[in-house]
Amino acid sequence: MFNFFKNKNTEKENLDQALKKSHDFKCVEYVNQKSNITFTLKFLATLIDELTIRESILPYLLEENFKQIEDVKQIIPLADVQISEDISLIEEKLFTGSIVLTINGKENKFCFLGAKKEIGRSVSLPEVEFSVIGPKESFVESLDQNLNLIRKRIPVKELIIEKVTIGTLSKTKVAILYIDGLTNLENVNTVRQRIEDIEFDEITDSSYIVQIISDNQNSPFPQLLDTERPDRISAILAEGKVAIFVDGSPHALIGPTTLVEFFSSFEDYYLNWILSSFFRLIRLFAVLFSVLVTPVYVATLSYHYELIPQDLMSTLVASRRAIPFPPILEALFLELTIELLREAGARLPTKVGQTIGIVGGIVIGTASVEAGLTSNILLIFIALAALASFTTPVYRIGNTIRLLRFPFLLFAEIWGLLGIVVCFCFLLTHLIRLTSLGRPYLQPLYPPRMQDLKDAFVRLSFDKLRKRPFLLDTQQPNRFHKKPAKVKKDIEE
Repeated sequence: MFNFFKNKNTEKENLDQALKKSHDFKCVEYVNQKSNITFTLKFLATLIDELTIRESILPYLLEENFKQIEDVKQIIPLADVQISEDISLIEEKLFTGSIVLTINGKENKFCFLGAKKEIGRSVSLPEVEFSVIGPKESFVESLDQNLNLIRKRIPVKELIIEKVTIGTLSKTKVAILYIDGLTNLENVNTVRQRIEDIEFDEITDSSYIVQIISDNQNSPFPQLLDTERPDRISAILAEGKVAIFVDGSPHALIGPTTLVEFFSSFEDYYLNWILSSFFRLIRLFAVLFSVLVTPVYVATLSYHYELIPQDLMSTLVASRRAIPFPPILEALFLELTIELLREAGARLPTKVGQTIGIVGGIVIGTASVEAGLTSNILLIFIALAALASFTTPVYRIGNTIRLLRFPFLLFAEIWGLLGIVVCFCFLLTHLIRLTSLGRPYLQPLYPPRMQDLKDAFVRLSFDKLRKRPFLLDTQQPNRFHKKPAKVKKDIEE
C-alpha cells in the first residue's frame, strides 16, 4: 500500500489527490431532501457494478431518512456494509470494489459499501487434465468460485480456509486449504510460513508460487503438483495434503508431493484397479522410452555396434550409408526439430497449431530422409519418443522429460552406455536429495515404504488402500476400518 503521509489529517486529502489522476475515480455529492444532509460517494468506476449503485444504494440513500452514518446499515439492502474510522482502510476498500460513503461535515467516519463488479468466465471443461470418465468441472480465475467448488465436495466444518495477501503491487489473495484434525500441522505451518515470507511485487499466477516456495528452485523437477480439477483437490485434502489457491489462476497447487504422483492421472481412480495399474505402467514405460531411446541409439552406433544383431545391422548400415553426419548430430538435429514444432504448435492458435505440427512433421521428416541428412530408423525412434512423452498427465513434468533427453544424449556421445549409466546416477542422486515441503521426493522408493507402494506404480483396489500415505504423517492414518463381510441370509419361505 502506498505511504502517502503519516499525518492522518492530510492522509485522506493526499489519497484523493493521487486518485484524481485516474480517469475512473469518481467523487460525487448527493443531497438527501428528507434529512437535509449532503453525502459523498467515492469509488473506482472500473471496479464497481453500476446496477448495484442504481438499484441497491442510491434510491435508499436519497429517499430514506437518515442522519448518522450508522443508520446506513439499516437502510441499505447489502450484505457487505462496514463502518470504520480507520483512514488506512480507504485505499484497500476502494481497490477491492467498495464504495466509500462519507457525510459532509462528519468525515471522521466512513461507510464501505460492497459493490464489486464480477467479471470472469463460468466453470468449463478441463483443458489440460481432460478425462472421459468423471466430473467435467475445472477451476476458473475467480478465487471465491474455486473455493465454492471445493466446499461443495467437502461440506464439513473441519475444512479450513486461510487467506493471505501477497505482492506489494498486485495484492494477490492466496488461500491455503487443509482439513483440521487430519492434516499434519507441520506441513500447514511450512506452507503458511513460506507464503507469508514471499517478497515480490507482482504475483499473477500460481506458477510464481511454485517457483518461489519450492525447496530447490534450481531443479527442473516440479516440487508441487498443480491441477485444474476440483475432484482431485478434494481427494488430496482427504488424504491429508495441503492445497494452495491463487486468485486469478485456474490451477491449484498440491503439496507435499512425490515424483510418482506426476505420472498418475486422476482418471485412474474412476477405472477398475487392473486397468488403471496397466495404464500407469504404460506411462512409466513411455517416459523411460522417451528419455533413453535416442541416447541408446547414439551410444550403440558410436561405441557398441557389436551389440546389434546381424539381421538388424544390415538395415542400419543401409539407412546410414549416405548420412554425412555422426549419430549425435543426426539425433540432435531431429530432436531440435521436434522441439521447434512443439513450440510452434503451442504458440499458434489451436487450429493453425495442429496443422503446423502434423504437416511440418511429415514434410520435414520426409525431406530430411530423402536429402540424406537423417536415417529413417532414427526418424521412427524420434517420432515414437515424442509420442511417448505426451503420455504424461501433468504438463510440468512433461517439460522436464523433454529436457532430460539432451544431457543423456551428450553423455552417450562421450562414454557410450557407460555415459548413460553415469548420467542416470547423477539424476538419481539429485532426486534422492530433492524434497517437497521438506518431505522426500522419491518416496515410497526412497526411503522405501511398502505401504505406499499400493498406490504408486500400480493402484490396488480400494479395500487395500485402508491407510493414508505414510509420507504425510497425518493425524488420522486410517481412511476407514475394514469390516468383515456379512453372510447373506437365505430368504425364509
